[in-house]
Amino acid sequence: MNEIEDGLCPSDLKNLKGWGDKLSQRLTKQLQRHGDENGLQMPTKGKRKRAARLPGEDELDNPGLEARPAQRPRTTAGPKKPYVPNYRSGPYAILYVLARHDPDSQVGMTREEIVAAGQPYCNASFTIGDKSRYHTAWNGINKLLDENLVFIKRGPVKRYLLTPGGKDLALNILEVADSRADNSAMDLFVDEDNQEAAIKDKKPKTDGDQYKDVVVKGETIPNNAALPNITPIRLAPASFTVELVIDNREIRSKADREYMQREFMKRGIKFITRPLALGDFIWVAKCNRPGWLEQMEASEKRVDAQGHRDTASDQVVLDWIVERKRLDDLIYSNIDGRYREQKFRLRRSGVKNVIYVVEHKEISEERYNRSKEAVETMVTQLQVVNGYFLKKTKNTDDTIKYLTSMTKMIQKMYEGKSLFVIRSKDLTAKNYLPLLKHLRETKPDMSHHIVYPAFASLCSKSEMMTLRDLFLKMLMCIKQLTGEKALEIQKIWKTPHEFIKAFEECGAGEEGRKKINMVADRLDHLYGNKKISRLLSEQIAKVWGDA
Repeated sequence: MNEIEDGLCPSDLKNLKGWGDKLSQRLTKQLQRHGDENGLQMPTKGKRKRAARLPGEDELDNPGLEARPAQRPRTTAGPKKPYVPNYRSGPYAILYVLARHDPDSQVGMTREEIVAAGQPYCNASFTIGDKSRYHTAWNGINKLLDENLVFIKRGPVKRYLLTPGGKDLALNILEVADSRADNSAMDLFVDEDNQEAAIKDKKPKTDGDQYKDVVVKGETIPNNAALPNITPIRLAPASFTVELVIDNREIRSKADREYMQREFMKRGIKFITRPLALGDFIWVAKCNRPGWLEQMEASEKRVDAQGHRDTASDQVVLDWIVERKRLDDLIYSNIDGRYREQKFRLRRSGVKNVIYVVEHKEISEERYNRSKEAVETMVTQLQVVNGYFLKKTKNTDDTIKYLTSMTKMIQKMYEGKSLFVIRSKDLTAKNYLPLLKHLRETKPDMSHHIVYPAFASLCSKSEMMTLRDLFLKMLMCIKQLTGEKALEIQKIWKTPHEFIKAFEECGAGEEGRKKINMVADRLDHLYGNKKISRLLSEQIAKVWGDA
């Protein structure tokens, strides 16, 4: 007897919705009768006999059915791969700082020292929780301890040191980090949400590097009597046009780098594109007679690599600068330290009117809620503390519309008046801000400016950093220690050496408890945004006084 070809038992139909025992029994009897009449054997219960099919037949009969992927062959477990931390993660920053401090150190670093020094090298915050209030970048230390890359030196204060294996890895990280100084591979480590910031960091060197030799460092100016006696060059009305300057890293996307330029052209806005040393947009007064400012010795004649005359010497920087941020980039820059550095450099630029344009790109509700408090604090500080103007826009097109209106307003403001240009040879990095302040106070009706090469030179990140600037930046690495508070500390202790020495003079043991409240007690006369709390004073003492 042959078996019924279908190989399906009626009782199997009970698995379908609407089929019961009685219906299955009735069909079983009918199938048995059919088998007896035709000499066929009943199929065994639960057994299914699948007919042979041609390759691809399942796909033809069932177009929506995906072919089952081939099972991957098992592989035998190989040796465990050595641990390498992700770029700019918590473990990465900790190893980087320990290697930079001293890879052979027998003393090590405290947690507070590592956190303060490591934040600029980490994308996550060492102090603000990520997935929970208790999970920060510092949790990466547990991974380093588990991997035997770092060990703890016990004592009154825990100190962290590199193991021999940790030293090798940390030195490799340090070497790679130094070779990445030009950010040539930045896009390998950045997610899509921060792609624009990565593009901006990846572009060629800025004009600050090209013009770094225009303004010399000079000597400290103790008072106004030490300022140079200058005779500025007058740029008469109608002898110049006001134009917008766009940083060449300001793009809409990798695929459309010239979108903003096309949109400004449609709106009839004259613009110049160049790698700005500071800010994303500035405005310049472009002299109508090329080379005239050079003839008047307001600027030096310069040529590019091809021997062509540098037209930047014809451009005078006006008192307006724009820093453009997407909301997600603003959050990100606060985490990695760029936000504070940019504010610091904007203050040193001497430009009176600073505008932050924040584009409200949609981000996940969870991410925004995690950063909501930090964003609100940043926005308040920008407007109230720093005195900057904040403009919120919806997207890139809305930003272009706003900048178009700004350009037209600034053109009306300047093109009908005289401008006074300070000669570059009269400037130094030390006298620039005092001189500008003195001129604005004594001659408020005159608009004093400098040519673009001098501006780029003064805004250079690397060339014009004074000990005072460096000390302020070091202080502001501590959470909640704002620029205003750092300035008040520096009024008492002028240099890092003076500050550390003051902590040492507090003594050791029980006497050393004075360290904790030293800053708060000395600055107890301050109030408002400048007041230093006991908690912050203790944090400062831990970092600077090893309290």
